Amino acid sequence: MTTTAPNSSANRNIPTMTRAFLAQGGRSIRDEDAFLAQEVPLPQLGPRDLLVRIEAVSVNPVDTKSRQGLRSGTRQLGWDASGTVEAVGEQVTRFAAGDAVWYAGALNRPGTNAELHTVDERLVGRRPTTLDHAEAAALPLTGITAWETLFERFRLTSDSAGTLLVVGAPGGVGSVLIQLAKARTALTVIGTAGRAESQQWVTKMGADHVVDHHDLVRGVRSVAPDGVDFVFTAHSANNVAAFADIVRPFGEITAIDDPRGLDLYPLKRKSIAWHWELMFTRSAYGTPDMGAQGKLLDALADLVDAGQVRSTATSIVRGFDAAGLREAHRQVADGTAIGKVVVAR
Repeated sequence: MTTTAPNSSANRNIPTMTRAFLAQGGRSIRDEDAFLAQEVPLPQLGPRDLLVRIEAVSVNPVDTKSRQGLRSGTRQLGWDASGTVEAVGEQVTRFAAGDAVWYAGALNRPGTNAELHTVDERLVGRRPTTLDHAEAAALPLTGITAWETLFERFRLTSDSAGTLLVVGAPGGVGSVLIQLAKARTALTVIGTAGRAESQQWVTKMGADHVVDHHDLVRGVRSVAPDGVDFVFTAHSANNVAAFADIVRPFGEITAIDDPRGLDLYPLKRKSIAWHWELMFTRSAYGTPDMGAQGKLLDALADLVDAGQVRSTATSIVRGFDAAGLREAHRQVADGTAIGKVVVAR
C-alpha cells in the first residue's frame, strides 16, 4: 500500500514512498539480482518540484558506468525520463497535474528508475505530441548535450557555415547532434562510424558524409581536404594529434568523454579552442540560468513535432522493472548499440 502525507503546497495528499529499481553493487549484469525492486522514500516535494509518474526511461553510458563502479550497496540510477505530472510544488508555474513531460534529471538527486520521481521544473520540458513515452525517453539527455554543444559551446546560429566533424556519430548524442546541426545551421556534417550498419544509421540521421574512425585523418581529408571548423567528440583519447591535423586554425572542439591526462599542447599552434560539455553542470551548481534546460527541451519538442528531429530509440525493452533495466543495461554495456535503448511500461 502506498503511504501518503499532506502536501500543503498543492493542498492534496501525495505519496511519501515509491517502488524503485535499484542497481546492486558487486554484481555482474549477468546476475539476476543486478537490479532489485524496493520501496524507497520519495524526497519531499520542493516549491519548484514536480512529482512525475515515470512511463519510460532510457539507459545511457553514464548509467552503465555508474552501475559498474558500484562496489557495494544499492543506487537508484536513471536520468532520462518521460512521464506524466502527478503533483506540483507551490511555486511551480510551467506545469500542472496531467501534463506529459520529458527531462534528464540531476546527478545530485535520486535517479528516474522508479515509479514516481521528483524533479525541479526548470529542468523539464513538455513531451513532443508526436512521440509516445518510449520514443520520447530516448532524447532528453542526449538532446540537451547536443544542443548545449552546438548553440552554447560553439555558439552556432542559423547562419553558421563551415564543416562539423562528429566523432562517435552513431551514439546517442551524435545521432541528435547531426539532426540539430542540419535543422538549425548551414554546416556540412561529417560523421565517423566503423561498421556498415553504423554508417547507414549516421546517413539516416542526416550526415552529409560518413568516414571510418579507424583512420580519422585520411577519412576526413578525403571529404574535407581543407579540414574542419568544429569537432564534437565522444572519443578524445589518442585523437588529439589527429584533431590538430584536421581542424583549421581557430577551430573549436567540444568533448563529452572522460580521458585522463589528456595533452592538448598539439592544438596550440593553430589556436584551436577546447570545450568540455556536461549537461549536469547547471543542475549540480544551481546556476542562475538552470531554466535554460527546460526551455531548450521545449524548443527540441517543437523541432520533433515539426518533423525536423526524430527519436533515436532503436531498442525498446517492454517492462519497466528490475528485469527490464537489467536487459537494457546489458545491451548498452555490450558497446555495439546504435542510437538509444529504452525501457518502457
